[in-house]
Amino acid sequence: MTAPAGLPRLLHGAVSGRALSLAEHVAQHGPTPRVDDPERLIELVAAAGLRGCGGAAFPTAVKLDAVRRSRRRAVVVANGAEGEPASGKDRQLLESTPHLVLDGAVLAAQAVGADTAIVCLPVRARRARASVEAALAERDAAERPEADLAVEVVPDRYLAGEETALVNHLNGGGVRPTLVPPRPAERGVARRPTLVDNVETLAHLALLARHGPAWFRSVGTDEEPGSRLLTVSGAVRGPGVVEATARTGLPDLLNAAGGPTTQIAALLVGGYFGSWVPGDVEPGLTVEAASLRRAGATLGSGAIVALPAGSCGLVETARVVGYLADESAGQCGPCVHGLAAIANALHRLASGPGDGHEPARLARWCEQVRGRGACHHPDGAVRLVASALRVFAAEIELHVGGRCSATVAHPVLPVPAPAPQARAA
Repeated sequence: MTAPAGLPRLLHGAVSGRALSLAEHVAQHGPTPRVDDPERLIELVAAAGLRGCGGAAFPTAVKLDAVRRSRRRAVVVANGAEGEPASGKDRQLLESTPHLVLDGAVLAAQAVGADTAIVCLPVRARRARASVEAALAERDAAERPEADLAVEVVPDRYLAGEETALVNHLNGGGVRPTLVPPRPAERGVARRPTLVDNVETLAHLALLARHGPAWFRSVGTDEEPGSRLLTVSGAVRGPGVVEATARTGLPDLLNAAGGPTTQIAALLVGGYFGSWVPGDVEPGLTVEAASLRRAGATLGSGAIVALPAGSCGLVETARVVGYLADESAGQCGPCVHGLAAIANALHRLASGPGDGHEPARLARWCEQVRGRGACHHPDGAVRLVASALRVFAAEIELHVGGRCSATVAHPVLPVPAPAPQARAA
């Protein structure tokens, strides 16, 4: 089959409002390649430079090789839990091109010697679940000789997509990150070696196995080849999922989502574990890791939210951090007590008038919490807070004096309702 020459790749040929059928998928991409030499496939993935698309950007070939080297039968977990409220890329991918993800899961299973692949979806992703289940039924009817494929619904929790939390849930232990080692690659689902990869990563694997490393590297940069699905929302005319490369500038990303609806006060880059950057974006700022790092940000979950002028960045941050504090797994003091204290202080500042020492106190607490949690949840939350203290410093001063510059009352960042007994889950 002819490889997509440019973008989109992952959503190439997708039809709005429905999933591609198995026949359409095969006509678009050709049959699933058979893996006769697993080590050769892993070498191709390494040559392509494919990295995980769930936020950590870990080299996919290293993960595959680690599970492959185990002497026991492995399990593959296609992670579509997508606990990030501002992200919808995994959901759209599964709704539109589920067979591409399933192809990737099958290929990964063949590469690591797994006989089972589990596609994990959040409760709220009803259309994605229906799409995947219909795709599985099509594959069963076609009597395709592949790994045992199943769907698992996971709670709508922020931490549900963290790989050890996901494995712990699949083992009946709830959505709670576990201390490592052992890592899932060593002992995961049912105590078997487990490959946990984001569904977008697996979709890339399905295309890479067909078209090769040179094709994969034909877009992007040498350090960050290929493409990424990004969710762009907030003050843009066409919020949704955009496929981009590391060379894509932030202004270009907003234009791909229909362009701004008004002046942009700030951009939240990387979702709720990400960072705020000023709305007057520096010329040349792209989504490449090195470029974002200079702006104090990382791409993380791939969620970009444009905050319109007239909204209060401090109020928005306080809402989100309150949500993140409630989503704590309840395993350690820095998360349970530290995030709660930080969330309360932000709420006091946002409500104003406040203590003029509160911003310095918040900065100090962020440093005290950073790196001391049982998992990375508190680190992500304080990264967001630290960026808000920097970007919204002038607004914070207004709030200390009992004023707020906001002229828009409605919230911009989505904050789900608290999960029942969230901390005990």
